[in-house]
Amino acid sequence: MGWSKRLMLSASFATLIFFLPFQNDISASSGERVIPMGHSIGIQMDLSGIFVTNDVLVNNEQWLKAGDSIIRLNGRDIISLSDFEKIMAKEKKEKIHMNISRKGASVEVLAERDAVKRLLPFLKDRTEGTGTLTYVDPNRGTYGALGHQIVDSSLKSPPPFKHGAIYLSEIEQIKKSTPGTPGYKISSIVDDEQYLGTIRTNGIYGIFGAWNDAYKKVLAEPLEIMQPTELQAGAAEIFTTVKGTQVEKFSIRITDIEEEQFHFILTDAKLLETTGGILQGMSGSPVIQNGKFVGAVTHMFVDEPKKGAGLFLVTMRDGERR
Repeated sequence: MGWSKRLMLSASFATLIFFLPFQNDISASSGERVIPMGHSIGIQMDLSGIFVTNDVLVNNEQWLKAGDSIIRLNGRDIISLSDFEKIMAKEKKEKIHMNISRKGASVEVLAERDAVKRLLPFLKDRTEGTGTLTYVDPNRGTYGALGHQIVDSSLKSPPPFKHGAIYLSEIEQIKKSTPGTPGYKISSIVDDEQYLGTIRTNGIYGIFGAWNDAYKKVLAEPLEIMQPTELQAGAAEIFTTVKGTQVEKFSIRITDIEEEQFHFILTDAKLLETTGGILQGMSGSPVIQNGKFVGAVTHMFVDEPKKGAGLFLVTMRDGERR
């Protein structure tokens, strides 16, 4: 796909992203309009089970592996961390028979009770992170964010999830990017009782789901989606949040245009002073040129944080499956 080996994912998950071409019947047509966002979001996904985050020895010979899912303890089903804690609080047997799912295969482990009790810090049933909201489609009642897939840093794979939601988050501090060291946003969810949308799909072109119509206060005016052939080298803008919850416009320059991506450089003095370049958590920031919606920020060049790359919105929209 032509991505430089020096590119690094601009998202809080600091994980892998895979760009694989596929076709879909929702590709953006000429004249289609969606609302550009740029708001910082908190992301929460309840996992489909309880997962091990590190390799852990549970008897003299056997290890649980990072990414394993614990299915049963002594014949009792495990769905959440609370299930695990309740069972182990009452368990009297010295040996615990564990049924594990490992890379799709069933594994049985006979573990020491004390070793299983010490597992709790190495277990998770939720994935959390931050990113940037890209667009809302007011006609379909849907949204898209990030421009890349979420890959859990401890599981090292896209997390299987039951439920998920995105929330408006507030930027509290900025750790600046420097050459060789990506910076990041420090943020917190504004109201964990008020979600912006549910997560339906965690796809290679972003996360997508149903928009919460009650949250109209963050909406702007729809913009026409730009076709890739319309993009020109030169001035453009990104919408993103670097302080509080306020979305601001910052200047960039498009430097290179390819079939499914474009490269750019940050030129806004205010943004560079604040961030030092592109930040982790900035993935999904809308890119606008000549009043049309081009796409979303997805990558940064680690050694040159002022430089980045983006995904065309028409490609991102292809990832929003019905």
